[in-house]
Amino acid sequence: MLAFLVAAPLIGLAAFWLLPDRTNLSMLAIFFAAGLLGIAVAVLPLGRNAPAALGLRPVGWRPIVLAVVGTTVLSFVVSQLGPQPEGVRQVTEGIQGVRALQTLAVLGILAPLAEELVFRGLLYGWLAGRWNNLVAFVISSLAFAAAHAEPVHILLVLPLGFWFGWLRWRTGSLVPTIVAHMINNTIAVAAAAFLGGS
Repeated sequence: MLAFLVAAPLIGLAAFWLLPDRTNLSMLAIFFAAGLLGIAVAVLPLGRNAPAALGLRPVGWRPIVLAVVGTTVLSFVVSQLGPQPEGVRQVTEGIQGVRALQTLAVLGILAPLAEELVFRGLLYGWLAGRWNNLVAFVISSLAFAAAHAEPVHILLVLPLGFWFGWLRWRTGSLVPTIVAHMINNTIAVAAAAFLGGS
């Protein structure tokens, strides 16, 4: 954890300093890419044991289907409960064409992969190894929600955080949550691009 907490910000700051175009989307891309590189640095000493330490274990198709269906239903229900977070609105506003593909790559693929590896991979594994799965489930779920910063966004993603945390605990694998998270975000970006784009 310490290696990640040192490496990710340093990588992010270096990339930010070198970034010529500082749009919301490019900043998010740097943020999530720095997280992934920070994880790589943190687990590098584990060698071949790194994937297992992050929860990247094979799992059957049933948990993946359950994860996708549950996430889609929960996300739909939660989206009806409150307004769209301002940060999400700014990033997805008017996305069409090439910009839609770029947004999809960042928010539909890069963001879910980074978030799952950080919160339910690295953090969950670290907490479970030092305490137990219950502690890992609660703290990683709360940390995932808190990382979204904007109060409305925190409240909207908290149920998903607990759902993803439960899936990680129940299956022992990060694969279902990565797949479900990517599909969920991809649907949201596609809806913004094709239904809400202007």
